[in-house]
Amino acid sequence: MTGIALAAAVAVGAVLLVTGFVLGRLAARRGAEAADLDLGTPVERATFHTLHTASLAAPPLRAGLTEETARKAARRLRPLLGTEALCLTDSSAVLAWDGPGEGHHRDHVMEQVAEILDSGRSQSAPSGCADVDCPLRWAVIAPLTGEDGVLGALVAYGSRESAVLVRAATEVARWVSVQLELAELDRSRTRIVEAEIRALRAQISPHFIFNSLAAIASFVRTDPEQARELLLEFADFTRYSFRRHGEFAQLADELRSIEQYLALAGARFGDRLKVTLQIAPEVLPVTLPFLCLQPLVENAVKHGLEDSVNVCRVTIAARDAGAEAVVTIEDDGVGMDPAVLRAILLGERPTGSGIGLSNVDERLRQVYGAEHGLVIETGVGAGMKVTVRIPKYRAGVHPTTP
Repeated sequence: MTGIALAAAVAVGAVLLVTGFVLGRLAARRGAEAADLDLGTPVERATFHTLHTASLAAPPLRAGLTEETARKAARRLRPLLGTEALCLTDSSAVLAWDGPGEGHHRDHVMEQVAEILDSGRSQSAPSGCADVDCPLRWAVIAPLTGEDGVLGALVAYGSRESAVLVRAATEVARWVSVQLELAELDRSRTRIVEAEIRALRAQISPHFIFNSLAAIASFVRTDPEQARELLLEFADFTRYSFRRHGEFAQLADELRSIEQYLALAGARFGDRLKVTLQIAPEVLPVTLPFLCLQPLVENAVKHGLEDSVNVCRVTIAARDAGAEAVVTIEDDGVGMDPAVLRAILLGERPTGSGIGLSNVDERLRQVYGAEHGLVIETGVGAGMKVTVRIPKYRAGVHPTTP
């Protein structure tokens, strides 16, 4: 079972376990309203409202455990448990309180939570309140856990000792913990993607920037207007390549960046570089991972020109293939030994002999699945053809404005 599937199973299990506890409260509170809605039996209505309340609490928790997210989540979790008051803490302080009694309970919460932080086990105990009129007579403290251990606690207050409340609060705390773990997975994935993009930028920057500026400088005296145009292309290309936000981009934006790259490469290599573009307009809005195609084009130019003295022809094509857009980048350069290429894609050889190929292949597989990795046809002296298949629609894949 995958991590996401496990998280979903735990989440559903948690909300169903607390359904019995909230049934009486929800049925009484929403009796008149439920009578007007055709939602089935009382148990079915209680299940619906429990699942709905849990779904409202999930989004803030998926952003991590902070004062703001805890406050938003606590407003939903207390009705889910049907308890008099509820608070969420991290390892050092109360983050949010929902319900009465905050004034004379909040200062003592962390004393009760301290034992949970050490043991990682739920406990039930008197609230310790000296106010005879306070309805918060009993507290259930359940740990909130993550990859690094206990992150904090969920504290549910009731008017009396209740084994059902202990079980319900423990299961809700487990469900909250799953949401926090998913938040950490999202952050980890973002860090990985950012690291991969930084790796690509590190490959692009020193060699390409130096040669581009040298080519622009060569036109300053002989053709100032050409130098100006190239400088603008260089500025736009670097601005796009080094933008700070956005994991995905539209194919139209990626192709525009590639055109700028080719303009700068053409200024350096002159008539030795021949480029053909065959782009179907209907695929231009398709979304794909940021900086996914440019390294493939750079690889084609490198193997077609820098490793040869001949004219290099690079063909870039993008066509509509139903549910997918198919992009091919082909050159007639020196090609590569398939065994060497295989080692590069497996990460067994430095990427200097195949700029960005392994990086792009891995990112495509992460986003779209193993069946959408690069398809590469090559041989020594036979050039290289790289095919990328991009699903037009995929959940979570959408362009971000830089």
